[in-house]
Amino acid sequence: MLIPNHNQIKTVFVASTVLAALAGFVVFGGLLAPFYEKQHADTAYGEPGIDFRLADFYELGDWQQDDSLPAFAAFLRSCEVLLTRDPTEPANPQEYLGDRFENLTLAGTVADWRLPCEEAAEINSRYYSDLTVKRGAFRAFFENNFQPVQILQYKTPLPDSPIRRKGPKTDETGLFTGYFEPVYNAARTPGQVFTTPAYRRPDDLVEVDLGVFREELSGQRIAGKLAGRQLVPYADRKTINQGALNGAAAPIAWLAANDLFFLQIQGSGRLRFNDGGELRIGYDGQNGHAYTAVGRVMVEREIMPLEDISMMSIRAWLEGAGADKARALREENASYVFFRELEAPQHNLGPPGTQGVALTPQRSLAVDRRYHALGAPVWIDIEPVEGAGSEPIRRLMVAQDTGGAILGPVRGDIFWGTGKNAGVIAGAMKARGKMYVFVPRSVAERLPRRSER
Repeated sequence: MLIPNHNQIKTVFVASTVLAALAGFVVFGGLLAPFYEKQHADTAYGEPGIDFRLADFYELGDWQQDDSLPAFAAFLRSCEVLLTRDPTEPANPQEYLGDRFENLTLAGTVADWRLPCEEAAEINSRYYSDLTVKRGAFRAFFENNFQPVQILQYKTPLPDSPIRRKGPKTDETGLFTGYFEPVYNAARTPGQVFTTPAYRRPDDLVEVDLGVFREELSGQRIAGKLAGRQLVPYADRKTINQGALNGAAAPIAWLAANDLFFLQIQGSGRLRFNDGGELRIGYDGQNGHAYTAVGRVMVEREIMPLEDISMMSIRAWLEGAGADKARALREENASYVFFRELEAPQHNLGPPGTQGVALTPQRSLAVDRRYHALGAPVWIDIEPVEGAGSEPIRRLMVAQDTGGAILGPVRGDIFWGTGKNAGVIAGAMKARGKMYVFVPRSVAERLPRRSER
């Protein structure tokens, strides 16, 4: 959710230009992720669409070695939300697989998830003699109730590209980034260090779900405010800093300016006050302006080379640049996030993601809802991640969050947890990998084989 919806903001609400964005808890996978993807894009091809193939559990490297307990627990939390919904509803109301699969669904209906969810609750209630037996039972649950489907990226050459006659191609891998929940010192009133307010959502902020109007815009939103009968752009970061809210929003707390900036990038976090109190706050809206990665600005202006850009290096530059230069760089990102108070933290769990359930460190994944249902188990097989060991990351996760920069069928943002250590890993993460979504057996039976398409 980065956090709130993958946190960074991955939330890209734009009132003047329709950009892909998500509502709710927004996340942003890495300060430079959008720029990184642009620099490494296959420029001869257009934006990738989805393709898929039915797979088998034996294809999932380390499937038998992965600890099934944390992903199973995360899945149970998602089921609590799924089971409150009408069984006839689409499991993923924002699903849009493109023109190639106009009448196809990978998510199915809520009814397709009811049996797996009910069986998961029953299996969880049983007594197990030891953890090995329990892990085996949970692993067997996934094998019995789901069909792994490998998600692929379908790329078509652009009409004016030199390879336009070669036709489409399919890629197995996509980009995976990370996000986390930061912890910052804060004050209940402004002071010498704590000069910048974390605002609640303004009363006049209006968000529009474009998918309600056009199916092809599913999962996209814009935001602004009403001026008479017109929706107009909301104030940007610079004008908000200059007082543009004019009483429309109340501060929750006061932070150091750079701390607020990074809190808005992540989308949620914990605040610690000098009186010993602690408060968790989360994403509650965004001003509708496009997110600009300040790392990209620094590279373009030759402030720092691309290979040196990271969350830590950007932070260090802002701290040493002086108040005016730091503020000018922060204001290059016109996007501005508003917050709400959240419930007290649950043990070892993160803030709520887009689905509304507490995120599980290293097991909750932010995805693009055009292609993936929230609550779906997802197997990832990605390159080693700096700070997280030397081996590939092969594990079962659950899609529970979204983010404005998390766009594409093979695209994920891993929630690494709370605090500094999680931030170090998340801030440096840019890995390539494969994605397998587990779909209920009833849905898989309705999917055409590749030879049938």
